[in-house]
Amino acid sequence: MKISIIIPVFNEERAISKLLNKIFSLNLDKQIIVVNDGSTDNSLDEINKNKNEIDIIINHSKNLGKGAAIKSASKHLNGEIVIIQDGDLEYDPNDYKSLISPIIKKEALVVYGSRVLGKKRYIDNNEFISLFRTFGNHFLTILSNTFNNQNLTDAHTCYKVFKTEIFKDLDLKENDFSFCPEVTTKLSNKKIKIYEVPISYKGRTAKEGKKIRFIDAIKAFRVILKYKFYKK
Repeated sequence: MKISIIIPVFNEERAISKLLNKIFSLNLDKQIIVVNDGSTDNSLDEINKNKNEIDIIINHSKNLGKGAAIKSASKHLNGEIVIIQDGDLEYDPNDYKSLISPIIKKEALVVYGSRVLGKKRYIDNNEFISLFRTFGNHFLTILSNTFNNQNLTDAHTCYKVFKTEIFKDLDLKENDFSFCPEVTTKLSNKKIKIYEVPISYKGRTAKEGKKIRFIDAIKAFRVILKYKFYKK
């Protein structure tokens, strides 16, 4: 199956070329869509250095958010499977084959890459950089599971993989990191089971470029309620 890889990028000049080279090297039938989401550093220059191997480059004149970047890319999909890939190096594209395998085998329609699945103890997972991030992610996952009647270990992972027709049917609305709880809640509303596979992960600090903040956790709770009880 051909996979469409959506890569939102905001100020990732130090990481994006390394990430793209990892993706280029994968022996997969793939469509690469990179969305420069209003970067103010040299990210766009780095993207353009690799333009001959990128299928589509979309440039937002200002920063609109991860969800907005994904929505822009979704208009151009031609693969049978969609993978969401952050523009940094926290997530490793070498996990793609295990992520798409359940879909190819027709065991699942949606797969999430879990950063904690298979770890002996959640608290020992120092890949999250800090205990605050570890327990924050754990709490938000429990919250999501409670409202959505799911049993996920990592609801807010970047690696979300879909059969394309399922992805297009989600009718995305959110523009920022709220893309994650929106998608998970809408899948719950549609009674679509999410399959999880373990992935590797190397977290960053805010100083190193990590962009998600505490306010995004508050927004996540609001978005879960919004799509569970008010908007389907």
